[in-house]
Amino acid sequence: MNLALWIVTGLLATAYLFGGVFKVVTPKERIAAAGRSGRWVEEFSAGGVKAIGAVEILAAAGLVLPAVLDVAPVLVPLAAVGLVLLMVGAAITRFRRREFTLVAVDLVYVALAAFVAWGRFGPGSFLG
Repeated sequence: MNLALWIVTGLLATAYLFGGVFKVVTPKERIAAAGRSGRWVEEFSAGGVKAIGAVEILAAAGLVLPAVLDVAPVLVPLAAVGLVLLMVGAAITRFRRREFTLVAVDLVYVALAAFVAWGRFGPGSFLG
């Protein structure tokens, strides 16, 4: 169980780190022009897109660093819960935009983050 949690955590942290950095350093217009998956930025200000990117970077760090450094490891499942909430918001945004295929992708991320939260609060807890 611990190995599966670490694998999923590592994949999530990598995806959110790269995605967050992309949102922070790339202009909103360029993200929107990237294709269908980037048009969600039309509903947010440039600062809002950068803020979402910053939250993703912090979540990526929160998924890994507390456990690796053994400093407040309870932050790992809390970061995962934060990602669940972030991705539920993303799914709602895409649903409103009728981007149903992308809603399904967002729900996969919700499930993965929920798995990490459940595992780290429960059977794979660092606190036990």
